[in-house]
Amino acid sequence: MIRKRLTNLAQLGAVGLTGYCLGIYSERNIDFFKTRDDSVIINGKCIKNMPGLPIFGSVSAATPYVDSSGAKDRISQIMKFGFPGLDNVRSFDDYVLSYDRRNRVAHWVFEHLTRAHVAKNATVDRSKCEFTADESIHPFFRSQNSDYKGSGFDRGHMAAAGNHKLAQKHVEQTFLLTNMAPQVGEGFNRHAWNRLEKHVRNLTKVYDNVYCCTGPLYLPRKESDGKSYVKYQVIGANSVAVPTHFYKVVVGEAGGVLDMEAYVMPNQKIPDETPVANFMVPPESIEKAAGLLFFDKIHRSKLNKINGKKV
Repeated sequence: MIRKRLTNLAQLGAVGLTGYCLGIYSERNIDFFKTRDDSVIINGKCIKNMPGLPIFGSVSAATPYVDSSGAKDRISQIMKFGFPGLDNVRSFDDYVLSYDRRNRVAHWVFEHLTRAHVAKNATVDRSKCEFTADESIHPFFRSQNSDYKGSGFDRGHMAAAGNHKLAQKHVEQTFLLTNMAPQVGEGFNRHAWNRLEKHVRNLTKVYDNVYCCTGPLYLPRKESDGKSYVKYQVIGANSVAVPTHFYKVVVGEAGGVLDMEAYVMPNQKIPDETPVANFMVPPESIEKAAGLLFFDKIHRSKLNKINGKKV
C-alpha cells in the first residue's frame, strides 16, 4: 500500500514538473506583445486584430476596406461601431445578422440607413418577394415556412423590408427566414412594431446615418410560486422559438454628433394609442438581458443623448 502511494506521488510530481517546464519554455519562446496599430506579435510574426477574430480583446468594429475603385466595403459601413457578438455571423448585401441555431432565429440583425435607403424606388417591388428558407444554414438548425403555417404567428422582419429600397435584391434578402422571428400579428407586427420601424426610418430625416440593431429577447417572469422562470413557446417541426420581447437599439449620426435610442416591446397585442416612446429603456438593460454589447466602439460618454436625454 505504501509503495503504491509513493508511486502515485511520484507520478503527480512528474506531471507538475512537466507543466512547469512547458510554461517556462512557452514564456521564453513565445514573443507576445501588443503594438500601437492594434496588432500583436506571436513567435515573431505580426498578426493584425481583424474583425471577427479578436485577439484577447473586445469585439471590434470592422476595419473599412477600400477597393480599387475607392468604394468602402458595405459590411464595414454597417458594422462601423462594432459587432454585438460573433456567433454564426452572416453578411448580406445590405444587412448583417448573427444566427441562433438553437432557437432558429437571429441573435441580432444590424442595418445602416440613410435617406437613400428608405426613399421610394419605382424599381423595387416588395410584392415580388417570397419568404424563403436560408440554405446557408445547416438543415438541423434551419427554420422553414411550414413551421409558421397554422401557428398563429407572423413571420416578423428583424431587418425591415422598407429599410432596403436601393435594389430589388436587397429587399428580397430581407425575406430570408434567418431574418424572421415569430411575432403576434394583429396589434404587434402589423401595428406597434410597424410604427417603431417607421420611426427608425423617419430618423433618416434628422440624421445623415442611422445604425439600427434589432433582435429577440426571452425575459424571465415571476409566477405564482414566487419564482422567476424563462418560458417561451416553440412552433413547427423545427421548434422555432417565439420570443417574449423584441428590442431595437439605434444610433443616429449627424455632423459628428451621436444620439442613441433603445426600445423593448412585448410580443403581444399593444393598443394603437400607445406612443412608441413608452417602450424606451436604458440600453444597458437590453445588453444584460441579451448577453450582447451594442456599439462597443462608442463610449457612452461620447453620446450626446440617450433616449432624448443629455448624457
